[in-house]
Amino acid sequence: MPEPTKKDEPNGQPEESVAPESSGAPPPPEISLEVSPPPDDAKPAATTSSPTPQPEDASSTKKLSVELPNDSVPVPAMGRKDSVWSLGEGQAPDELDKPVDNPPLSTLLIERPLSGAVTVGGDITFVAKVEAKDLLRKPTIKWFKGKWMDLASKTGKHLQLKETFDRLTKVHTFEMHIIKAKDNYAGNYRCEVNYKDKFDSCSFDLEVKEAETGSQNIDIRSAFKRSSERQEDAGELDFSGLLKHREHKQQDDTPEVDVWEILKNARPDQYEKIAFMYGITDLRGLLKRLKKMPKEEKKLEAFAKKLDPAYQVDKGGKIRLVVDLADPTIELKWYKNGQEIRPSPNQRKYIFEHKGTQRIMVINNCSANDDAAYSVVAGDEKCSTELFVKELPVKIVKGIEPVKTTVNERIELECEVSEEGAQVKWLKNGVEVPTGVRSRYRVKCEGTKHFLVIDDASRDDTGTYSIMASGGTSEAHIQVDLKPLKVYQDLQDMTVLLGQPIKLHCEIYPGNVPGRWYRNGQLIQPSDRLNIIHRNKVHRLEIAASSLHDAGDYTFVPEGYSQSLSAKIHIIDPPRVLLDSLNFPDNTVTVVAGNKLRLEIPISGEPAPRVVWMKGERVILESGHRVHAETYSDHTSLTIEVTEREDTGNYKIVLQNEAGEATASVKIKVVDIPDPPEAPLVPVVGGDWCSMTWEPPKYDGGSPILGYYIERKKKQSSRWMRLNFDLIKETTFEPKKMIEGVPYEVRIFAVNAIGVSKPSEPSKAFTPLAVTSEPTMLVVDDVTDTTVTVKWRPPETIGAAGLDGYLVEYCVEGTNDWVISNKELTEKTRYTITGLSPGCKILVRVKAVNAAGASAPRTLQHAILVKEVVEPPKIRVPRHLKQTYTRKVGETVNLVVPFMGKPRPKVTWLKDGNPIEPSQVSIRNTDCDSIIFIRKAERSHSGKYDMTVQVENHVDTAILDIQIVDLPGPPQCVNIEDVWGGNVALVWTPPKDNGNAPITGYTIQKADKKTMEWFTCIEHYHRNCITITELVVGNEYFFRIFSENMCGLSETATQTKKSALIVKEGLQMKTQEYNDHDFKEAPKFTQPLINTFAVAGYNTTLNCSVRANPRPKVIWMKNKITIIDDPRYRMFSSQGVCTLEIRKPSPYDGGMYTCKAINELGEAQVDCKLEVKGGFTFYELMQRGVPLHLIDKYMTESKVVEQEK
Repeated sequence: MPEPTKKDEPNGQPEESVAPESSGAPPPPEISLEVSPPPDDAKPAATTSSPTPQPEDASSTKKLSVELPNDSVPVPAMGRKDSVWSLGEGQAPDELDKPVDNPPLSTLLIERPLSGAVTVGGDITFVAKVEAKDLLRKPTIKWFKGKWMDLASKTGKHLQLKETFDRLTKVHTFEMHIIKAKDNYAGNYRCEVNYKDKFDSCSFDLEVKEAETGSQNIDIRSAFKRSSERQEDAGELDFSGLLKHREHKQQDDTPEVDVWEILKNARPDQYEKIAFMYGITDLRGLLKRLKKMPKEEKKLEAFAKKLDPAYQVDKGGKIRLVVDLADPTIELKWYKNGQEIRPSPNQRKYIFEHKGTQRIMVINNCSANDDAAYSVVAGDEKCSTELFVKELPVKIVKGIEPVKTTVNERIELECEVSEEGAQVKWLKNGVEVPTGVRSRYRVKCEGTKHFLVIDDASRDDTGTYSIMASGGTSEAHIQVDLKPLKVYQDLQDMTVLLGQPIKLHCEIYPGNVPGRWYRNGQLIQPSDRLNIIHRNKVHRLEIAASSLHDAGDYTFVPEGYSQSLSAKIHIIDPPRVLLDSLNFPDNTVTVVAGNKLRLEIPISGEPAPRVVWMKGERVILESGHRVHAETYSDHTSLTIEVTEREDTGNYKIVLQNEAGEATASVKIKVVDIPDPPEAPLVPVVGGDWCSMTWEPPKYDGGSPILGYYIERKKKQSSRWMRLNFDLIKETTFEPKKMIEGVPYEVRIFAVNAIGVSKPSEPSKAFTPLAVTSEPTMLVVDDVTDTTVTVKWRPPETIGAAGLDGYLVEYCVEGTNDWVISNKELTEKTRYTITGLSPGCKILVRVKAVNAAGASAPRTLQHAILVKEVVEPPKIRVPRHLKQTYTRKVGETVNLVVPFMGKPRPKVTWLKDGNPIEPSQVSIRNTDCDSIIFIRKAERSHSGKYDMTVQVENHVDTAILDIQIVDLPGPPQCVNIEDVWGGNVALVWTPPKDNGNAPITGYTIQKADKKTMEWFTCIEHYHRNCITITELVVGNEYFFRIFSENMCGLSETATQTKKSALIVKEGLQMKTQEYNDHDFKEAPKFTQPLINTFAVAGYNTTLNCSVRANPRPKVIWMKNKITIIDDPRYRMFSSQGVCTLEIRKPSPYDGGMYTCKAINELGEAQVDCKLEVKGGFTFYELMQRGVPLHLIDKYMTESKVVEQEK
């Protein structure tokens, strides 16, 4: 250690540890911080406790840097970067004074890490200890930087975490090492310890000091700015851009200001403006720090004069440590390395003196143990110093002398120093000589003389030896040589065939010198097959049967001499290929194509033979890309990176060396998955099945085909489905359970022992279709002399192919020659066979035809005689025409009256006994009915219509009563018969024109003479006189009356010519004008639609309520499409309640339904979703006339829903 001198701190105050709170108790145990300065620092490493921040120089200019206060220990602003303050996580400025609820902490830490300081580039260690006597397992510890930055995953070259456990004291020790600290490592750190429900934590600060050449300030504006720039220190310890200290690329010429002083003197409402002015973005963090800044309180110093930073004293001397107290009554305590120094009456080592306000501690007879850190505590203040004890150097009086000797001799080095018992160090070539129990070196001391003894010298002991004392060094060179040696016969090189004996022979002088034999530098030991012989001057090595391991360089080394004898033994062996050890059947190697093949063939031969691989006439080189050969000492290998079919064949191996030549061959068989078969053929297609065939693949992959896999998919789908899980040996297959009408594709996979081939090309798309069932209910409808008319019902089962039409065939009874009657298919279920011979008998059959073909025929059970039969006429009057048929004027009259009779009847019509005018009424007759049509009915069309149907002498008649009605006229005369009190009696006569219909009632209205607004008093009144009551006194009224029949009210009304004045004698009432309330309102739904689940086949309703004035128009929509004249829906609207009834819904009726209300003031709408559970079969949907593509979509969706359920 260099001699320390008295040091003066530049800031006027040394570092010191924190004084204990109570003066009577000893200070708490300190956590040592090991600080290692950088290599170029001249200051010695020191162990220090928590540093006290040094005050700023009063003479320094004000720069934009502040002292950031912390919760526990203040940290100086110079060289300090604080923890992250986030605008999103912090408290609002008005909430900073509120108390924060912290969970209770249970004490786990028996020693806590304390704040420390380190220079840039130095190392520092923080230590925490936890007592484990009451803990069943190791506690969990976490180290944090700032508030939340966990350092566990950030360990590396600058941060290391260490954990130890002392089984004797049962104490867990946790250490955090910071290596080569940088200025951005400064900040607040936290240590948290958890054990089950116990928790303890401790915060501490790290200060990183700059080099002494200059100090560096932190700009408050950069400290509270968010940054995303990446610097070289990113990812080590500081992960927040707020903690990074950026280098100033260019100094600003503008003078810097102290923002803290501006904020302290400013009002709170000016904080945001000041922060914006100086570029501070983290305003919340700045306000929180400003709230927590401690107020400066002037404290009285206990020391008028403190200890100097350091003292020095010679060994054996004494030292006086003097402090001057401001208050002589304060109790004073002295500490050495943290331990209190207590005076003892029997010991004169430490003497304590009081001289006025001075307190003196004298240390007598200083030794190396007194070299320590001393501190004195007065009240709450403390000052510290360091004492360095200087020792006198030990000088060398007589140095060591050089020695030259031979091996196996004794060497003794002697040196004399100036002081007895001095500590010296022996070195050889600058390295300290080991002097342990097993060491070849012995050290002894006799007074001032020191000796180094080597009993049995060897050549390794040659070198420069030195002795080092505190006052000087001495060195000397030792040379150890070997004794001279004569060689009469040297060793000779030999070449030996493998298995033959080896004999090595040499002669040396002196003859009694032993020696050692070496092979390739390894010592040879005698064994059963190896014999070492030494007879006088002769040394011999004999090996009974040579092996390859015996080849090499042999050396004989006489003991104690540097000279050695050498010879080279060369073992040769003819080459051989050892294929038998591989156990390959017929020397054949089988490999799957695409895999890597590395075939290693053991070989032997000495020297190592030259190996050549050949396939046919082609030589396989070592530099090949995909196929290459490699040769090693004991084996050769053939490597094929990716095997292919073309690699199959015989491979020849040729070995050559100086002892001979050998050859061998290996067969490589590359097996692969088979080629995909060709696209399969689908010759036959059924309703839900098909028949498919295919050919085997052209290449079976070198392995027999084991079977095939078949897959199918819908043409519009991309998902293939496997049809068989057991291999199919044949080349035919019948897929089943397909959906009729859906296009399918199939493909084939071939399988061998290696695997499954690629799929074949898909087959041509095919659609499973089935012929319909036979038509039903085939009957004879009509027979004439040359025609036969038949009718039938559609087939019960139609299928996905639909129904293209019907084919009608007939044959003469007794023959089997069926004649097609209709060359083109007919879609109707009634057909007339023409061109028949009168009097013949025929059989008739009908076939249903679709894309899959013709169905089985439906044949009449009995033959038909082609002969017309007379049938009396019969009029079948519909039920609604048996009563008076009433229609309004202007409506259309279209009456169909069916009748029967053969041959075709003659039909005549009369109106009221007169022929019908064709220009007024249109009549059309057919074979089975007669139609009377009036485009626009008038009242003149009313009357009785006579219909006559005649077949030869047979006649049938019917009478139709048609009544055309119109609106009635108004009453003829309306008079006011009497007025009394609030009542008026009215009398009128019936209308002259009743509209060709009885008068059903009258509607009476009144109107005030002032406003002439009409109000209905009564409707549907049947009598011709009425008394109107509850009239307002003082008003004058007019009255009018409408007549009404089944068509409605008359277009005009008859009004009273005179008015009725309601008066009261002796009372005059003055009426006031008033404004009517406007009840108009835009539509608004008071009860919305509700999502509904319905059961298929059962009626369901959707209900909602709307309020509006005038009455709105209600529109129902399904999936945004308006529902108009659809018989499946019925719509009701009563008193604002809107109802949509869906009759026997199907799943196709599910969807989004909307009710929309519109009037002149606006519109509104509500939506709901209807889901219909259950469904219909394919046949039921076909009967309902649903298109095929919608049926397919519905069936697919039904299956998906069932699978999801």
